[in-house]
This record gives sequence, C-alpha cells and structure tokens, in this order.
Amino acid sequence: MSPTVFRERGYRFYFFSREESRKHVHVHSPDGEAKFWLEPEIGLAKNYGLSDAQLAKIREIVEDHFDELTSAWNSFFES
Repeated sequence: MSPTVFRERGYRFYFFSREESRKHVHVHSPDGEAKFWLEPEIGLAKNYGLSDAQLAKIREIVEDHFDELTSAWNSFFES
C-alpha cells in the first residue's frame, strides 16, 4: 500500500506502508523517483533518474508542505 499525500507540479508525493520508521516521503514523476527524509531535517535519501534541478524543485515542495507531510505520516502510521 502506498497512499498518495498530494500531487504537485507533475510529482506524486506518497508513503510506502511497512517501510522504515524514520519519517520520509517518496516522490514519483515520469522522469524518475526520489526519497526525501523529513527528520531530523529535510534531506535527499535516494535519487533514481531525477536531475539536480528537479531535486531542488522537489525539495522546495517538501519544505512548503512539511506540516502536511508530517501530519499525514502521523495519521497513517500512528493510527
């Protein structure tokens, strides 16, 4: 199960269920995928095919939606 939290600028932001407990978000686009840590600070964990410019844009989106992402994580994994 991988619930979508939101979509923005052609990217899908989602979680994988039953993965590691450290808060993070996966991002998918037609060009590739990435994983960003949400704690202890926002940072790139993995990248599969996305350019530096795309990663910078995604990081900006993650920062803008940080509260929404952490709230969704808590609702999904701690309920």
